[in-house]
Amino acid sequence: MIKLYNFDELKPEEILNRDIRAEKNVEDVVDAIIADVRARGDDALKDYALKFDGATIENLQVTQAEIDEAFAGMDPYFLETLRQAAENIEQFHRQQVHKNFVMNDRPGIVLGQKYTPIEKAGVYVPGGTAAYPSTVLMDVIPAKVAGVSEIVMTTPAGKDGKVNPVILAAAATAGVTKIFKTGGAQAVAALAYGTQSIPAVDKIVGPGNIYVATAKRKVFGKVGIDMIAGPSEILVLADGSCDPAWVAADLLSQAEHDRLASPVLVTDSADLAKAVQAELEVQIPQLPRAAIARASVDDNGKIILCTDLHKAIEACNIIAPEHLEVCVEDPFGVLNEIRNAGSVFLGRNVPEALGDYFAGPNHTLPTSGTARFSSPLGVDDFVKKSSFIYYTRDALEAVAPRIADFAEREGLHAHARSVTIRYEK
Repeated sequence: MIKLYNFDELKPEEILNRDIRAEKNVEDVVDAIIADVRARGDDALKDYALKFDGATIENLQVTQAEIDEAFAGMDPYFLETLRQAAENIEQFHRQQVHKNFVMNDRPGIVLGQKYTPIEKAGVYVPGGTAAYPSTVLMDVIPAKVAGVSEIVMTTPAGKDGKVNPVILAAAATAGVTKIFKTGGAQAVAALAYGTQSIPAVDKIVGPGNIYVATAKRKVFGKVGIDMIAGPSEILVLADGSCDPAWVAADLLSQAEHDRLASPVLVTDSADLAKAVQAELEVQIPQLPRAAIARASVDDNGKIILCTDLHKAIEACNIIAPEHLEVCVEDPFGVLNEIRNAGSVFLGRNVPEALGDYFAGPNHTLPTSGTARFSSPLGVDDFVKKSSFIYYTRDALEAVAPRIADFAEREGLHAHARSVTIRYEK
């Protein structure tokens, strides 16, 4: 059963302890896999596909024929849903595109900043217990909007050596350039360093298990990464007028993801807290993934009872959740009080699943409290900005003494000389 706590009796560090550091044996396994992929390339990836996925792979790259086959066997209703979701995601992310700017309001001086897309992005899509076409859309479309010219996707194949057709349909809909049948830490290594088949990329994005997260951390510096994602989280902020069945269902929408997922209710209503506690016991046995949801709720779930709504919001800001549902009478009235959250779902008619699949904002979000300082995946993750400076000779001469003096005060006389030499006779 989910545990119930009083907020005033908890220390901030006790509210939600989420340490995502890998155990030493995970570190060792990942180090060995990365070294093996760097040494043996495609052969290592094929061996790992057989070892971890039970898949015999001849050609790592997915062919156009496989993509066509996936589309041919796809439910037309779902294909239209994919198309509509992709359109919503694209429209939202187009609003994130930055404009270059130029400042030339002083004689002889031009300053500015320009945005340039990265050239190659790698998108990791998990396999395993479920297929996630929504992750494909969310991770690929911002890259396309940003102008990335090559988007390389990796995802594990099943025992039949094929990629799940819904993943292929989503990848083609989103605009992936190349798809490869490899998963786990080995896929991250391949994207970072390249193999005979897989090109090395500039940045790797996408969620994965602890081995994938550890591999991303280890290759960071060689390539960019989006974030180190921990287990999924949902926090429902609810007042006493909420339907406990709805709240329980929303908590379970994340609990079914993973035994390590964190479903949390924060409320100012003792009656709602008890009703949700009871409702979870009714709904969990009805789920196909009941065992996973049960472990998540019992081990990581919390109901935090607060004396008032403002205390409840304080608890939310301390937790800094990945997903925050604001199920109160006036959600817009408290929006500005919310400082730390990956994505905020406003009102009782906005379940987190709406954002997971369809609305448009990204569902690749900061976890483990990192919403205190980081943001959802977006167009910014696929561009880099460069500043530029232009001075005429006269404009430089006007400030040369100040630059030289500044440099000399730092003991960098060659810096100073690089300016003054231009005006020596």
